[in-house]
Amino acid sequence: MQVIENILKMISSGQVKEHDKLPSERELCDIYGISRTTLRQAMVELENKGYIYKEHGKGSFVAPATFKQSLTNIYSFSEEMKRLGKKTSTDILSFQIMKAPSRIAKVLQIEEEAEVIELIRLRYADQEPIVHETCYLPRAWFADLTQADLEGRSLYDVLREKYQITINRAFESIQAIGIKKPESTLLHESEGAPGLRNERIGYAGEQIVECTIAISPGDKFTYTVELT
Repeated sequence: MQVIENILKMISSGQVKEHDKLPSERELCDIYGISRTTLRQAMVELENKGYIYKEHGKGSFVAPATFKQSLTNIYSFSEEMKRLGKKTSTDILSFQIMKAPSRIAKVLQIEEEAEVIELIRLRYADQEPIVHETCYLPRAWFADLTQADLEGRSLYDVLREKYQITINRAFESIQAIGIKKPESTLLHESEGAPGLRNERIGYAGEQIVECTIAISPGDKFTYTVELT
């Protein structure tokens, strides 16, 4: 436990940063005056908790920090990043009105080929791109929504303030994927890199008003659920 605490202090103090190589097993054993067996137990614990990762033949490295997100409540990206002390920004990559693809029409429970608003955004935390979002909204509900409405603002804030619509319930599914282009390029990841695909269906009362598909690197988010 002392070894674990000391290595965590090295990470939290900035003495070692993301992807920095840690001292070798022999060096750490000499530093702490412990056996290699004891050290390896500590390193396994740190790896299991996501603080470090190992590369065969190269050693142990500091793992990238992850954003811990609880799935027990409705959340918005902007609000959660602010809560974690991160500066957020968003690039709107596309805003268009289109006929609903068949699967999206079924999800939104609208007529096939009814018009939807497709909003594609790239979300940043501290200037690092971490989420690629494609959001579909029934145009019948938001006929006068424009891209200008969303510049520099949270989508949920706009829906609440302009339309008095609050997303108060959601169904979210999470799937492990290999990130495809162009998302991998925008997220500064290699094509096929491990990622997460989150699909959220948002409700206002009993009415479905949102379907958002979010792609993020697999090492950026940790999702938690409280079981009772």
